[in-house]
Amino acid sequence: MPLNDSWHIRLRSNACHESQQPFTDGESFYAAIFRNEGKGEFERRDFCISSWEGRVNNADNPAPYSFWRTTFESTPDNPRKREVVGKESAEAMLRRLIEEDDAKSENARYILAIMLERKKIFRQTDLKENSEARMLFYEHTRSGEAFIVRDPNLKLGEIDVVQEEVAQWLGGDDKENEAVEPVSPDSGSGSEDNQ
Repeated sequence: MPLNDSWHIRLRSNACHESQQPFTDGESFYAAIFRNEGKGEFERRDFCISSWEGRVNNADNPAPYSFWRTTFESTPDNPRKREVVGKESAEAMLRRLIEEDDAKSENARYILAIMLERKKIFRQTDLKENSEARMLFYEHTRSGEAFIVRDPNLKLGEIDVVQEEVAQWLGGDDKENEAVEPVSPDSGSGSEDNQ
């Protein structure tokens, strides 16, 4: 699996992929990740309950690589702009590292994703393993964005070094980033909503 497969951010749709009906605030729907072999990347598609049930009952439809049930939350028309601060937050850093797509930051991306999960900003929706990698699927609890993070299989001795590096990038002892705490390689929590 090429490295760039695992790092693209997928935004939540405002409407069902099949019916094109807009989602309403509080509506349950299915988010699904499909592997597009032609493009060599993952694609996210969101489905209302009735469209999802129709897909599942039709054997001709391609099976998703991963899926989960979630709730649509509309965003305000005029979202309050965040104050610009000098130090980078864990979320902003993860987004930047994903955008840069540098193989050297794979360990840091993994640690940042776990930090955001512990802070309840990310919710792990799935975990997929194959011969090449263990992939963690996260959903941003507020925006509904999907993040796919590869587990780099850090050894216990490597975790402290990566956490120290991440803490320095985040500005050391900033309150926003105090979630840099020891993590074990198997600390992903999973989700009871998954499949």
